[in-house]
Amino acid sequence: MANISVIGSGSWGTALAWLLRNNGHQVTLWSFLKEETEMFQRHRENIDKLPGVVLDKEVVFTSSLEESVPGRDMLVLAVPSPAVRSTSRSLRPLIREGQLIVDVAKGIEESTLMTMTDIIEEEIPGAEVAVLSGPSHAEEVGKGLPTTIVAGAHSRRTAEQIQEYFMSPVFRVYTSSDMLGIETGAALKNVIALAAGMADGLGYGDNTKAALITRGIAEIARLGTAMGAHLETFYGLSGIGDLIVTCASVHSRNRKAGWLMGQGCTMKQAMEQVHMVVEGVYSARAGLELARKYQVEVPIIQRVNEILFENKPAAEAVGELMQRVRKDELNKW
Repeated sequence: MANISVIGSGSWGTALAWLLRNNGHQVTLWSFLKEETEMFQRHRENIDKLPGVVLDKEVVFTSSLEESVPGRDMLVLAVPSPAVRSTSRSLRPLIREGQLIVDVAKGIEESTLMTMTDIIEEEIPGAEVAVLSGPSHAEEVGKGLPTTIVAGAHSRRTAEQIQEYFMSPVFRVYTSSDMLGIETGAALKNVIALAAGMADGLGYGDNTKAALITRGIAEIARLGTAMGAHLETFYGLSGIGDLIVTCASVHSRNRKAGWLMGQGCTMKQAMEQVHMVVEGVYSARAGLELARKYQVEVPIIQRVNEILFENKPAAEAVGELMQRVRKDELNKW
C-alpha cells in the first residue's frame, strides 16, 4: 500500500482519489477551498462536479498542503492547468528531493509555451515529474467503467511505478518515454474539441465531426513532431484516443463550450455556463504561437483562435476551412 495525495479536488482529482483508494492505497485529497473540504468531510463526494462518486471513509480530506505532502510516495497534481505554476510554487518548500509528482492537468502555458511538467520541473527542480493522460472522463472512471491511459516519465522505472499504483481491473495503464508528445496531444486536442462542439452547435453532422477529428490529429501531429515528439504518440491513447473522446463525449467540457458558441454564445458566456475550467480556451493561443514558432500550418487551431478572440462567426470559419486551397492528403505521389 502506498501513501498518496491528490492535489486538486475537481472532478478528475476526485475520480483518481476514488480509483487509488479502491486500489488499496492510503489517500489524501487536498482542496484549495476550505468550504470544499468541509463538503467532502460531510458528504464524502464532490456534489457539484462529480455527484454520485462517494469516497471511502478512509480517504482524508484537507485544505492544508502541510498535511498533504510530507511522507507521500506519490503526489498527483490535479489542479486546472492555469493553476499548475502557482500550486507548484506553493508545494516547493514541502517537497523532498526525488519526490514523485504525476501531473494530470492538460495544457500549455500561454506566456511561456511550456508544458505542465516543464512548469513543475522549473518550480520544483528536485522532484521526479511525470504525466498521466489519455481518454478518461472522470464521470466514467468514477463509475468503474473500463478505461485505458498512458503514463509518461523520464525513466522506465518511474513510469512502471506509476503503472503499478494506478492499474486495476478497470483502469489499464501503458507506459511511454515521450512526455512531450503526450502533453502536446493532451493540450491541443482540447482546441480541436472546441471546434467539434461548435460544429455540433451549428447543426452539422457526423461527416463534419470526422473531418475535424482526422484533420485535427494531423495538425497536432505535424506540430508535435516539429517540436521533437514521436509521431507514434499522436496515434496512441494521448493523441487520437483522447481527441476522439473529447470531441464526441457528452462529458467533455470543451465540446460543451464549443457547442454553446456554435449556438451563439460568446466565449465568456460559454465558459460561465460550463462552470468548470475550459482548458482548450487557455491552450488555443499557445498552440497558435507554437505553430508560428515552428512554422507549422494549423488551420483549425487558427480558426478557433479567431472565433475565440476575434469574434469571427463559427459558420464563417468553417466556410473558410472548406474553401482553402486544394491540397494532397499524403504528398506521396
